[in-house]
Amino acid sequence: MEGSPIPVLTVPTVPYEDQRPAGGGGLRRPTGLFEGQRNYLPNFIQSVLSSIDLRDRQGCTMVVGSDGRYFSRTATEIVVQMAAANGIGRLIIGQNGILSTPAVSCIIRKIKAAGGIILTASHCPGGPGGEFGVKFNVANGGPAPDVVSDKIYQISKTIEEYAICPDLRIDLSRLGRQEFDLENKFKPFRVEIVDPVDIYLNLLRTIFDFNAIKSLLTGPGQLKIRVDAMHGVMGPYVRKVLCDELGAPANSAINCVPLEDFGGQHPDPNLTYATTLLEAMKGGEYGFGAAFDADGDRYMILGRNGFFVSPSDSLAIIAANLPCIPYFRQMGVRGFGRSMPTSMALDRVAKSMKVPVYETPAGWRFFSNLMDSGRCSLCGEESFGTGSDHLREKDGLWAVLVWLSILAARKQSVEEIVRDHWAKFGRHYYCRFDYEGLEPKTTYYIMRDLEALVTDKSFIGQQFAVGNHVYSVAKTDCFEYVDPVDGTVTKKQGLRIIFSDASRLIFRLSSSSGMRATIRLYAESYERDPSGHDQEPQAVLSPLIAIALKISQIHERTGRRGPTVIT
Repeated sequence: MEGSPIPVLTVPTVPYEDQRPAGGGGLRRPTGLFEGQRNYLPNFIQSVLSSIDLRDRQGCTMVVGSDGRYFSRTATEIVVQMAAANGIGRLIIGQNGILSTPAVSCIIRKIKAAGGIILTASHCPGGPGGEFGVKFNVANGGPAPDVVSDKIYQISKTIEEYAICPDLRIDLSRLGRQEFDLENKFKPFRVEIVDPVDIYLNLLRTIFDFNAIKSLLTGPGQLKIRVDAMHGVMGPYVRKVLCDELGAPANSAINCVPLEDFGGQHPDPNLTYATTLLEAMKGGEYGFGAAFDADGDRYMILGRNGFFVSPSDSLAIIAANLPCIPYFRQMGVRGFGRSMPTSMALDRVAKSMKVPVYETPAGWRFFSNLMDSGRCSLCGEESFGTGSDHLREKDGLWAVLVWLSILAARKQSVEEIVRDHWAKFGRHYYCRFDYEGLEPKTTYYIMRDLEALVTDKSFIGQQFAVGNHVYSVAKTDCFEYVDPVDGTVTKKQGLRIIFSDASRLIFRLSSSSGMRATIRLYAESYERDPSGHDQEPQAVLSPLIAIALKISQIHERTGRRGPTVIT
């Protein structure tokens, strides 16, 4: 800390009308908008900082991290300069700006920070032509609840100025403390650059039996694994945890160098985009495969020969095998949570364990309240996200370590474990069809008309004949969630059609990028008979999909011939 105090400037600005967080305090937009639109990023950062009560903000500690995508370094510098100017006392930042979303949640909780800012657009592509995002996590380590997101949006609509220290420069590569003397501030502003993995790794050591996992990966008859970080934030975590700590060979980990454009790939761990991993697993050399998204909160599991474990099945199997994890043997299991579109496979496990299941809207922020109140120990979503009450975020590497723990305890292959689960609980055939990049106005009218159709009383009891199948409508609704903790009501969270055989169709509108919209169509059908467990999901679900396309007219009204992505 040398020289004259760094000046704090107040910069006039004008508001943007499109800075409503999509949920969980996150704003996701094309990178060019953040990079090129005057004051677009500072406006939103100021709105986030101003949403924290002044008494809580002055002198507080916050955490800052990114998934390393293009524009992250510039944005991190702006966040630091504005945090200093707005009275934040200390920032904890991952080396080179890198911190996974689970690690940010971990550090917030560990040091009791006021919150954190994560620069990520999750599983969306990076680079100048990709997407960028800013996400605000609150003091419990979880995504901002809707009341905070609404406050951020209201501030963004009336903002007239923002505070910044443009001359403040930090070295993101140098571990340790950096202090800065600011004009009109009694205490220096402090930045601490930390190893992005260490604090999070220490938490994992308290949850898992690392010796058991290490024996699985290094002992006689060792399990050969293949883990794809997809050039996102997880590269350093995979190498340090799975390779250095748990003994997996270095060549088990691929695409572990974080790149600003993720190597030109879509950092989304599913069968559509994680093709490098899928092809490697199909060869039969590896017994376990996993991939992570850009910020490390989503994951995919594959078995030998490319055997795919659906996210909903993964959640249910983890729930059924929690005694394999020391953390749950010690803490017990209080309840489970799943998003409404996630398959009901978890519910069958919960029933056998005599614990409650909480069905929430999509969005991890709804689970945070349940976990804070002690109601929920494990939760997950069909969008490849699973986590527990060790954090307030979904956690990809945690889920992978759970799977490795299960493999070590049961001494079976991934496929054997899944098939045993189906034999015991039945199989939930499940698919999600995404119609991406649609005009928001078009999607609004499709969903409006569909809601009017399916919620009309005359729709109950209707029968749909498709081939040899006849489906009778038993129940419909527009999903509404009443939070059991605080009574908050969240409406219009998706249209549900439940048939007499418990099959489900769900339509949900998603607009996380803000500029274009996505309609997601979910289909689920249950098969108890083990002789029916070897069918292709899309073949089983094709009659339901035909019904969905007929009643929604989505192809006719969008000009699409089919979905963008099927998972």
